Amino acid sequence: MTDATPGANDGLPEPMAANVPEAFVDKTTQRYRDMPAPVRIYILLASAGGVAAAIYYIFLPSPPLDLTYYFFLMAMYLPIAYLLLPAHKKEIKAGWLSYLPALAALATTIFLSTQGRNMTFQSWVPPNDWQFVVAIIMFVLVIEAGRRAGGLIFTGIVLALGLYPIFAQYMPGIFWGPPFPISRTIGFNVYSGDALLGIVTRVVGEVLIGFLIMAALLVATGAADFFLKLALGLMGTARGGPAKVAVLASGFFGSLSGSIFGNVVGTGSVTIPSMKRAGFPAHYAGALEACASTGGMLMPPVMGAVAFIMADFTNTEYAVIVIAAAIPSLLYYYGLYCHVDAYAAKAGLAGLPREELPSLMQTMKDGWPFIAVLAFLIWGLVFMRWERLTPFYASALLLALTFFKKSLRLDRKQLLNVLYEIGKLLSQTMALLLPTSFILGGMMGTGVAPVITADLMRLGGENVALVLGIGVLICIIFGMMGMLIAAYLMLALTLAPALEQIAGLNTLAIHLFIAYYAMLAAITPPIALAAFIASRISDSDPMRTSWHAARLGIVLYFIPFFFLFEPALIFQGALIDTVTWFSFNIIAVTIIAGASEGRLLGFGLLRGWVRVVLFAAALLIGFPEWQTTLAGGLIVGAIIALRGYTRLPGQVHTNA
Repeated sequence: MTDATPGANDGLPEPMAANVPEAFVDKTTQRYRDMPAPVRIYILLASAGGVAAAIYYIFLPSPPLDLTYYFFLMAMYLPIAYLLLPAHKKEIKAGWLSYLPALAALATTIFLSTQGRNMTFQSWVPPNDWQFVVAIIMFVLVIEAGRRAGGLIFTGIVLALGLYPIFAQYMPGIFWGPPFPISRTIGFNVYSGDALLGIVTRVVGEVLIGFLIMAALLVATGAADFFLKLALGLMGTARGGPAKVAVLASGFFGSLSGSIFGNVVGTGSVTIPSMKRAGFPAHYAGALEACASTGGMLMPPVMGAVAFIMADFTNTEYAVIVIAAAIPSLLYYYGLYCHVDAYAAKAGLAGLPREELPSLMQTMKDGWPFIAVLAFLIWGLVFMRWERLTPFYASALLLALTFFKKSLRLDRKQLLNVLYEIGKLLSQTMALLLPTSFILGGMMGTGVAPVITADLMRLGGENVALVLGIGVLICIIFGMMGMLIAAYLMLALTLAPALEQIAGLNTLAIHLFIAYYAMLAAITPPIALAAFIASRISDSDPMRTSWHAARLGIVLYFIPFFFLFEPALIFQGALIDTVTWFSFNIIAVTIIAGASEGRLLGFGLLRGWVRVVLFAAALLIGFPEWQTTLAGGLIVGAIIALRGYTRLPGQVHTNA
């Protein structure tokens, strides 16, 4: 990400220095610079080779076989992951622990890419002797790359679920499965279209790669700086301006990056010090940044990897996913805005002086190519339905537009940096996502997934809420460990079919529900990773920050239930129902945020007991049942009628 810190050039005061956690400082660039020149050239060539292969596969009329392409893509980017990601904390510079597995990954994947036709027409499951040896090597290489990218806990869970068929016969109850030998299990994980060569790899190689290329170009051309200035120009003068800027900017960046934790570090190093300088407490600043970055994971038009996998898993066009996520995302960020506005009003926190802010008109003039590209992206995805093609067209458009704007034009050094960023993004994405495909292999290989589904259906025959509760708990547990994709894949195989058959719930609503709750774990105590990282930047107590993040993001705990039981909120129903329930949800979110902060728009400061009653009433209003909505409305009406008894004495405030 480019440096988006406001400085002297744009008339903004320099923010406080941010203390980025050591574990999340991006050291890959320095590691890359310390490599010998031939290795750096190899990384750039491999990155370019992967881009060329993707363009050839996606655009040309006679592409290579799918399996050939997938393994070739791994050959380009998996070795880069070994070169850029250290084997352990003390390996500052790449050594033999990086070079040897990189060579092994290159040799193995190149060999497998030459066997695509053979694998297509002859099943390699179960493998023969030499196929089994190659499968073991490939399995270990993918797992080790995942360890470097995701850590030991991530690796342990992937191994436990991926190798599940080996010990499934010893598991109790619904988790029992037929025995499978290790050769068949490993072979299935590596060679099956239901595992390594299945959904995850297909999404990376056919859809996600285009968006990552576009993200690298946006970074190189200064999009991060533009969006921050745009947010400052739009929100900077409002009360609590720096916090509202953080909400808007982090939403933009989170959508483009698709990484919660990367967004907290990247934007939080700028927004958190700015909020503290404006008078927001350290824990509040950290919590708000954590919430805003978390929501960006499922914010249209560019969403996290889980959205692309969901589209493939449900056989749904990505454009439909984008449209479906629009209202939940809008409600969430509107809730954050209401929280900030109420807090700023209570604390008397004014916005920044206009003279200290960048000119909105000048910002728009300087950054119009970015707006044009994003508009084209939405048009291509939503209206033209160019799912795989749109990010490539958008990237080409951005490159073309840079010729009309000298300040955005890429020189030779910047073009090489784009190749490096593409290589870094794709290699690290592969290192994290490819191991999760073994979860599919473990669940599908034994046939245990439908068994678990059937047992959940029997359980839910009497209590749907219990089944939902189990799903929420699993989502949060996995999400706390940063394993959003793992949580989604496992529950998409087991919980989603059960809920669909038990309660007749909308398929897309179920899958979005799972994704949202996995994402929510990032701000859910006791292990709220996004909040913990933000607390390190804001120098605040981690637990206090995480609990405050849960309070600021409170609406996101309920919105998934609202659209689960009323799919019209994700545009899976009549338009009149969408408008109706969206309106009620706006009212509900406004009241929830006001009750949480203790100050409601048009009402002033609130007594303690009124906050609880209003909060409960707002939930009733938002829940998509006419009886509950009417009951909630009556309660709110009664509170309004008694407003003289519900406001804190002597503290009547006007609202800006």
